[in-house]
Amino acid sequence: MQPTLFAVDTNFLLDLALPKDIAHDAHALIRRRVSGAQIIATQTVLDELEHFATQDADPAMRQLATKALKNIPAWQITPILFSDAQSILAERIANDLRDKGIIPEEEVSDSQILAEAALLDCQILLSADKHLRDADRTRLSLALQSSGVAVVIVCKPVEIVSMFAGR
Repeated sequence: MQPTLFAVDTNFLLDLALPKDIAHDAHALIRRRVSGAQIIATQTVLDELEHFATQDADPAMRQLATKALKNIPAWQITPILFSDAQSILAERIANDLRDKGIIPEEEVSDSQILAEAALLDCQILLSADKHLRDADRTRLSLALQSSGVAVVIVCKPVEIVSMFAGR
């Protein structure tokens, strides 16, 4: 049986860098309750964190992003770097999601993160991002299937907590 793959959005890692956030509860529940779960951070997530850590105008954001980057190994989150071929394929899928209006046109990074998660066969993408959460699940599933990649379900950390807390 293959492990359950969870991808995380940039905002999830930034939330983990905060002292107390629902992301901590979701992360802990996945670790305790989902046997063999693997949590990954995709190339675009890592690139966004690096950008925030080095170039954001807000010193608090730079500090938070730096803390998130530093703690990825301690949180047992696997960073995934893409080959050029994988990056090109993910970009095509992301463009398709935006062209079809499933993800807003201006949300390039969000569509890229979702495409990367699908390309890696992730079942769940943890995100508090409204653009990802509010994507029409049926249209998203059909678009991902037509691209030949896994269907990814976008869940807020609070949804993970409510799903697994009662088990």
